[in-house]
Amino acid sequence: MTARKEAKLIDGVALSAHVRAGLAARVSALRERGKTVRLDAVLVDSGDSAARVYADNQAKTCAALGIEYKLHLLPAGAAYDDIAGRVLLLNTEDAVHAIMLHMPLPEGVDAYRVQRLIAPEKDVEGVNPANIGNVVYGRSSLAPCTALAVIKMVESVVADPLVPAGTQLPLLRGKRAVVVGASDVVGKPIAVLLMRQEATVISCNKHTHNLPELTRTADVLIAAAGVPGLIRADMVKPEAIVVDVGVNRIKGADGKMKTVGDVDFEPVRHVAGWLSPVPGGVGPVTVAMLLHNVVVAAESNS
Repeated sequence: MTARKEAKLIDGVALSAHVRAGLAARVSALRERGKTVRLDAVLVDSGDSAARVYADNQAKTCAALGIEYKLHLLPAGAAYDDIAGRVLLLNTEDAVHAIMLHMPLPEGVDAYRVQRLIAPEKDVEGVNPANIGNVVYGRSSLAPCTALAVIKMVESVVADPLVPAGTQLPLLRGKRAVVVGASDVVGKPIAVLLMRQEATVISCNKHTHNLPELTRTADVLIAAAGVPGLIRADMVKPEAIVVDVGVNRIKGADGKMKTVGDVDFEPVRHVAGWLSPVPGGVGPVTVAMLLHNVVVAAESNS
């Protein structure tokens, strides 16, 4: 009996390590010129240990690359004025190259109102509406990190390693890309970035009529709807590149909670040509692209 073909995995952990190595060299070059690279993060103490652990891990990752990291910890229940005031203060400080806002914010504080205050040139999460708009015009490199991560993962499997970066033709010119999910900071920016690669892009969502018919046409299929197992094997074009952005917590057969994506992984693995796992796919690369944006912001301000 012939062994069943399996898709090649897009290893987010390995790709993230590769990106970080390149960033470390760029940070080192800035430091040799007497320039620092600094990320300031604002976190409201909500009692969520996971948020603090994430911030601590972020600090360690920055230190490993030579990036200065300063955490601004605000007390639980901080009001909008307190959070907004801290962001506006950081906007004015020349030593601050990059600003990010940890979630969640206290109940009643609108994240959008705070995010739009972050200076666009320091907005390394790409969440300021000005930056998201500039992505459409190709005028900003500070796109939302998850969207950048998806494009980086697709590039990693279609780019010719023998051709110098920056001299290749648009990598997805003429390819059909289908993005399932149209959120403001994930699905929509992904679609725009794919268009900038000259792909023919279809943006849809979990309610789209005849969704399987659309996804089966995709050379590149991005699943970002937040619905576990939404993308089945019969919805995937053979040899397609499939990137799973979904992060869903569900109860497994053993009764324990586990993390899964939007793609029905094992069946799709026998149809797709490339497939990103969950976990270990988009997540690590998203973290790396945040650091990429930090370095880009520092280089732009140096």
